[in-house]
Amino acid sequence: MSAEMESIPATARLRLDKDALVQNWQTLDRLSGTASAGAAVKANAYGLGARNVTRFLIEAGCHDFYVANWREAAEISELMVDNACLSVLNGIRDEDMAFALNMSAKPVLNSIEQVRRWAPTGRPCDIMINSGMNRLGINRDDLEQADLGTLAIDQVMSHMASADEDVSQNADQLAQFRSALESINGQRVSLANSAAIALGSDYHFDCTRPGLSIYGGKPRPELESLIQQVATPQAQILQVRELQPGDKLGYNAQYTAQRIHRIAILAMGYADGYLRAFSNNGQFSHQGNALPVLGRVSMDLIAVDLSADDSLREGGWLDCSYDLLQASRDTGLSQYELLTNLGQRFDENWI
Repeated sequence: MSAEMESIPATARLRLDKDALVQNWQTLDRLSGTASAGAAVKANAYGLGARNVTRFLIEAGCHDFYVANWREAAEISELMVDNACLSVLNGIRDEDMAFALNMSAKPVLNSIEQVRRWAPTGRPCDIMINSGMNRLGINRDDLEQADLGTLAIDQVMSHMASADEDVSQNADQLAQFRSALESINGQRVSLANSAAIALGSDYHFDCTRPGLSIYGGKPRPELESLIQQVATPQAQILQVRELQPGDKLGYNAQYTAQRIHRIAILAMGYADGYLRAFSNNGQFSHQGNALPVLGRVSMDLIAVDLSADDSLREGGWLDCSYDLLQASRDTGLSQYELLTNLGQRFDENWI
């Protein structure tokens, strides 16, 4: 984007609370007990900006960071100073080798092929064990074939599938992981994501890998009173109009006015990640006044009811009610989707 384009004010923005972000990480670090909490900053820090989030968390004392791929690693690798470490969760492909050897980031080796590819480098790595989720990771029975003795292994890790639920799979995965650890040695051991941190010390090991809850997500009831909202979308009013009884609003006439009332048309829509699940279901606010979404959310525009606030005019700004847990309950979307779908047209405004 050109400097001229960057200077044009956006019609939608994200208000991002640095203090809440840092305090959430500190809470998760404390809940991790004797383990140290790292931070998953993949998917552009769940949509909130990986470079800023990484800088803030390094300043707060976070040492371990996790991204999905080598493109994401390249975005923040220069920020890894002193004892900060960066792990690439999707591992190492042939196509990645030239880039990886020019970075300090570690691959998380997920297969015997990746072990063989990386071993000749002699450089540090992490190992992912499949403990029952059956996505990425080496099966326990295959560890002997992997010839791990030549590797400089930092973290031996696995990933929890259902830690946000009280199900037997959690204990089963823990048992599978502990069994695998008998066959592999690393400097550190890591299992828990945000939800698993709340499962207790059996899941913590040496380092935890929270992601969602750093950014305001609450995957378990134990976290609901402890985690603060970080991201609040804000949208500008493009037009104020008055509806008459019988007037139909938006695509497919999903709202019909039953009375005379004012509405605002906001410059935000599903292209910005405010998805159609919020149609007739979302809410904005201004100075404590609730302003319900009316009709269907379209690509670039939303209509809200101004009945509760007569002061609003064209050019005003409204806050979107975006508590992740409540929005998830209201729409059926996961808290992860709600964060990572936030679009690229927002100005980021860290406070």
